[in-house]
Amino acid sequence: MTELIAAEPVAAGVGTPEPQIVPAPPPRRRLRRTVRLVAWFTLATVLAVTAGAGLTATWLVRRSFPQREGTIAVPGVSAPVRVLRDGLGVPQIYASTPHDLFLAQGYVHAQDRFWEMDVRRHLTAGRLSELFGESQVEFDATIRTMGWRRVAEQEVALLNPESRAHLRAYADGVNAYLRDHRGWELSAEYGLLALTGPVRDPEPWTEADSVAWLKAMAWNLNGSLADQLRRSLLNASLPSARVDQLFPAYDFDRWPAIVADPAPSGGTGGGAGAREPSSEVAAGPGPDEHRALLGAATASSALDAVLGPRSRNIGSNSWVVAGSRTTTGKPLLANDPHLTPSQPGVWYQTGLHCETVSSACPYDVSGFGFAGMPGVVIGHNARVAWAFTNLGPADTDLYLEKITGDTYEYRGAQVPLATRTETIEVAGAPSRTITVRATRHGPVISDAHDRARLAGEAGRTSGVPARPGGYAVALRWTALEPRPTLDAVFGLNTARDWPSFRAAAAKFAAPAQNMLYADVDGHIGYQAPGLIPVRAKGAGTAPVPGWTGEYEWTGFVPFEDLPRSYDPAAGYLVTANNAAAGPTAPHQLTTNWNDGYRARRITDLIEGAGKLDAAAMTRIQSDTRNPSAEVVVPYLLAVSPGADARGAQDLLRGWDFGQPADSAPAAYFNAVWDRILELTIEPAFAGTPAGIRPDGGGQWYEIMRGMLARPDDPWWRNAADPRGLRTRDDVLRAALDDAAAELTGRLGDDPREWRWGDLHTLTLRNETLGTGGPAPVQWLLNRGPYPVGGGNAAVDATGWDAKFSYEVTWVPSMRMVVDLSDLDASRWVNLTGQSGHAFDDHYDDQQQLWRAGQTAPWPFHPPAVAAATRADLTLTPAA
Repeated sequence: MTELIAAEPVAAGVGTPEPQIVPAPPPRRRLRRTVRLVAWFTLATVLAVTAGAGLTATWLVRRSFPQREGTIAVPGVSAPVRVLRDGLGVPQIYASTPHDLFLAQGYVHAQDRFWEMDVRRHLTAGRLSELFGESQVEFDATIRTMGWRRVAEQEVALLNPESRAHLRAYADGVNAYLRDHRGWELSAEYGLLALTGPVRDPEPWTEADSVAWLKAMAWNLNGSLADQLRRSLLNASLPSARVDQLFPAYDFDRWPAIVADPAPSGGTGGGAGAREPSSEVAAGPGPDEHRALLGAATASSALDAVLGPRSRNIGSNSWVVAGSRTTTGKPLLANDPHLTPSQPGVWYQTGLHCETVSSACPYDVSGFGFAGMPGVVIGHNARVAWAFTNLGPADTDLYLEKITGDTYEYRGAQVPLATRTETIEVAGAPSRTITVRATRHGPVISDAHDRARLAGEAGRTSGVPARPGGYAVALRWTALEPRPTLDAVFGLNTARDWPSFRAAAAKFAAPAQNMLYADVDGHIGYQAPGLIPVRAKGAGTAPVPGWTGEYEWTGFVPFEDLPRSYDPAAGYLVTANNAAAGPTAPHQLTTNWNDGYRARRITDLIEGAGKLDAAAMTRIQSDTRNPSAEVVVPYLLAVSPGADARGAQDLLRGWDFGQPADSAPAAYFNAVWDRILELTIEPAFAGTPAGIRPDGGGQWYEIMRGMLARPDDPWWRNAADPRGLRTRDDVLRAALDDAAAELTGRLGDDPREWRWGDLHTLTLRNETLGTGGPAPVQWLLNRGPYPVGGGNAAVDATGWDAKFSYEVTWVPSMRMVVDLSDLDASRWVNLTGQSGHAFDDHYDDQQQLWRAGQTAPWPFHPPAVAAATRADLTLTPAA
């Protein structure tokens, strides 16, 4: 077979040649050529389409980038306001009145982070289903049941007039931005969400939208609820003595308390007190009681799935050193709160400055806050600096209630349940109407999920019908007691000295925090604020019977009786979620303090450092030493694993217990630790919600410390494992073998080449579309994974959850060091960046600094701010 193919024409003037007969290629060669041509054509088409789509996507995403230079006319501004941004996009705002200052802050927050703000207000109002559909109905039902938004609205009314005015001005600033921005112009997420269906324009911002976020933060920092549920559910299947082993008391002989000096420097209330015996509910709930408690645990875990993990193993670090311990002769203050990682990070950096500081305009402050809320939450002004860590008091009680129809039993009488209906609008589906029930103790949370689920079934509009009898769990929690906590934020922003700092702290109700203080005059201090209940009976450690009336709250610990310290003789104060005061203090704030591993390590580093400067404080923040390894490794080296694990075991010999990302011993030890938990404690939690099971943090280190001293402890027995594990050494050998096999499969045959950072990775996810959207959307919005060092209970607390993976689940969400000798020498860093807009220059430009344990300059005074300014925007009054 031949094929006629025309040859190239000859040069002009030569004439037309005769056609040439060219042999046709064989069929297989023709096929290959055809495939190649089709492939090249397809590739060219794809490249063209992709390039066009990429250009379109880039153009759409960039539409949301804010104007950072020039002039913008903003309704409501009474005089020009300057917004000066440094190279990281951090704004320093200068205005002549508080009204203009907070209006501008609202405008700037909306410029950079409105999607985050909008999602947060939907979340705290129980309205996520309006954005994301049926998958969020049960979450919304639980939030509506607790009534976060309702409490926030009540709190707005309790604020002083100045605070309400600041909230109103802030809302006006947000709404001024919303007037001119919609869809892609507001944030890429609105445009992406619109691809799935109609999206309503955002509602105007309100004062309650700002206040409600405090409820989410209080929930994130509430570890006592999970402990109560964990204890009660375990007591259904285990002897009380074995359950008690999982709740070790704070060891005051090994770990420091925050307030170590006696009464002359202030109150020392707040020790652990005597550990209460298990309540009658916790000691062994019956089937109906257990079902109700499991319902409460399910509701709690569902919130954690959206808001992030909660555990008393998650905490924060802060410490302050007096001038006697610094190179400058003035205090240094450090802080790094530990929270769930996200993209963007939870914090927003800003400076708020009155052009002329006076009683009429008293603000000159800089630090970290939340997009959606006016003011600065953690930071410093021209005279004082302050830091927060979670106090973790027993601020929650779960009451088991006896329900009959629409009533519940209380002291022998049947009392009507308080009820209200809530309608949950659902994107792409019919609305759900649920009935919320409450007792005198609080909202009934144990059936919130069932009511939301059944409300969606055919014929249901009002949730679960009342049963003739049964049990339910009601929640009493201090965050549901309306209080003017936001007054405290504005009070801290304008505090001038220790008395005014304490006056502001007295208004901080929930979440209760450890608050550290330093000032330019050289003083340092500590104050525990918060709404902490006094109980007629019980200690807030386990669910209690609500029908007896014996476990009521009789009041709250007076502020003057809460722990505090001022200029302690030691010359430093450390708060790392350790005990606030000693065991004999008059008021029992909790019996379940976090462990003291981080507090002990920070204290040792301070005492061994000599004179400290800001760089030394930052180095302490980056310390990765694993405190559990010091205890566990000697036992691991004392047993003989299988031949395949001996090379890995050798990694642990001579290890300094540090956990940088490139550490081979850290990789192996943490894999062994994970396996020890799987073989011992985790089986007891089978069938419980994820939020109840062990996460492997500091509490579990302390539990294991006790078990290691008892080689025949029943917790070592694992009858289900085919190797017949019965003793400590059996389990340790098995864990060494299993971990070596796991890492060989994942990281290769040579243990010396294993790296902790190859397991322990940080992925920064957009908390909405970045978690469940299509892969291209996740690529657009998320960043990582990044290899990181640190770990559970280390000072560099990049926590991971042993029941899931080695992936980082909580982090130092920011780091700061304030230098009271020269505020312009202070340092700070955010987890991600200022912007919430993907591919903006400031979306993740601080991430590399954060991972390297480094910080950025923190200019404060006008000359330093001017020198650092890279973008100058003026907001002017609208015509």
